[in-house]
Amino acid sequence: MVLGLPRGGVPVALEVAPTLGAPLDVIVVRKLGVPYQPELALGAIGEGGVRVLNENVVRMTRVTADEIAAVQRAQRIELRRRVAKCRGGRAGISAAGPTALIVDDGVATGSTARSACRVARARGATRVVLAVPVGAPDAILALRDDADEVVCLETPPCFCAVGEWFTDFGQTTDDEVAELLRRAAEGVFEPEATTRAGDPSLRDEEVEVFAGPVPLAGHLTIPENPAGVVLFAHGSGSSRHSPHNRFVAQDLNGAALGTLLFDLLTHREEHDRGQPVRRRSRHQSRRRPGHRRQGLRWPERAVLSRATRPRLRGDAR
Repeated sequence: MVLGLPRGGVPVALEVAPTLGAPLDVIVVRKLGVPYQPELALGAIGEGGVRVLNENVVRMTRVTADEIAAVQRAQRIELRRRVAKCRGGRAGISAAGPTALIVDDGVATGSTARSACRVARARGATRVVLAVPVGAPDAILALRDDADEVVCLETPPCFCAVGEWFTDFGQTTDDEVAELLRRAAEGVFEPEATTRAGDPSLRDEEVEVFAGPVPLAGHLTIPENPAGVVLFAHGSGSSRHSPHNRFVAQDLNGAALGTLLFDLLTHREEHDRGQPVRRRSRHQSRRRPGHRRQGLRWPERAVLSRATRPRLRGDAR
């Protein structure tokens, strides 16, 4: 059977299923993130009570069973909500069988695809195949450890994001996913004309931000119907993984604002910055003649505070 990863993977899977003469369904997974570093996956959950854990991550982070259970409860609620919205009340198809073909619109970091492969195998698939039109070369190579076979049409060496390889990468909604599944169940595979509002696609993934030729690690989140995007640039002593910064970003996401958190230091520079530095003399530390401190002007749009959430202009005081 063909299993599309919501949301963007379902339109691609709709093209694959009729060619193979296979039924189409969705495979909804939710990543279980480490409580103090949500981007680091310690496992994933799927339908039917399926849970897979990365024992190496659990051991390395020393996360307790109670902490895992708390994360799982929250993600299980979201999983049920997503399943109900994607299927539109229709019953799912059992993933147990000889082969599960998992289809997505592309692979950036591979975390979602990896979770889907593990969940499909845990639900009874004896062979798991992952198929995508485009993917980052390193991520595709790493996924061969989780899938029995990986089919990827393009692995461009200069890969930044999945969307840049599509002429139309508009947002796929839950209602559209439910409609595509209904059409597949009824054997109607001809594409229908659709009109998109022009919103960017929903995103919640690791990305790279290029400063000239230098890649900087970042995390991009775009909620439904975003009103704008807030950039977080992190220097030494802070990072996109900071619990405080993630909390602020989630608060903004809840207010329909996208967020891009990226580090200004490369991994090597961060390592070098952590090495001991010889103390400079008072003479060496003295400012050069004519040197002036340059002031920074904060934009009027938002006021950021380390102690409180961002207060947007127009908020009730």
